[in-house]
Amino acid sequence: MGEITKKEFWELLQEFSENNLDPKFNKIEERFERNDARFGKVDDRFENIKFFKFKEEIVHQFHVISEDVISKLQLVAEGLINLDEKFNRRMDDFEKKNEEQHKDILAAVKFSYAELDKRIITLESEMKDLKLRMEKIERRSVS
Repeated sequence: MGEITKKEFWELLQEFSENNLDPKFNKIEERFERNDARFGKVDDRFENIKFFKFKEEIVHQFHVISEDVISKLQLVAEGLINLDEKFNRRMDDFEKKNEEQHKDILAAVKFSYAELDKRIITLESEMKDLKLRMEKIERRSVS
């Protein structure tokens, strides 16, 4: 399974939120607004009648439901925090491994350059010797 970048993670999270959470929260908000409107109508009807007990029960139920929604949101937030921490740990591990591999590659390249440098120096030295020998041979043949 391939690793994802932090940017990709946040894009997925944002897309998830826009596609899943935002529409659901909008629906919940619409339902709350409809309920508020209905409660307003009920309040208007009951202002002249003493049904405060009924009203208190409805408000209590509303509070119970809203507390449940809040607790579920807190669970989602905690889950996101845990995912973020896990993602950060994995990114740290990835960065450490990447740094180690980078150092290994640099060491290998440095070693290769040192070996190539030795070979070039040897070749240059041999070439110089060959030139000197050729010059000696050419001097003998001319004289």
